Amino acid sequence: MDIKQQKINQEYQNYVKSTMPKSNILKNCIMAFLIGGLICTIGQLITNIGINYYGLNKQDAGTFTSIILIFLSALLTGLGIYDDIAKVAGAGTIVPITGFANSIVSPAMEFKREGYVFGVGAKMFSIAGPVLVYGIGTSTIVGLLYYLFGR
Repeated sequence: MDIKQQKINQEYQNYVKSTMPKSNILKNCIMAFLIGGLICTIGQLITNIGINYYGLNKQDAGTFTSIILIFLSALLTGLGIYDDIAKVAGAGTIVPITGFANSIVSPAMEFKREGYVFGVGAKMFSIAGPVLVYGIGTSTIVGLLYYLFGR
């Protein structure tokens, strides 16, 4: 690399450092913990309501909770509210099940102008697709191994 190119690279690096927003790591961690904990607390509240008021057993209450949290996350993503929460909470919104629902609905919303088949249908799983493929594939293999050797 010649001296002129090195100078340009150095100027670019200085420009990037000067314009890059400064982040407060401690504040970001605390907000992720609080918002993620709030989401999980809401999930526990829904589970308790399912058990205590609707008479569901623990497994059915867990399913009930998952369905409600996924629905709420998809609804808030569609309304544009989930992104505002994520700006404050950061990773606190992607860890619980709500983050998974958001990762499916967001691309669908982004590409809906391209149509329902080539937009929504084709792009819906662009982010969550690999998670589904590996999760389903791994669970199938483990299920087969359990079926063959677990008895």
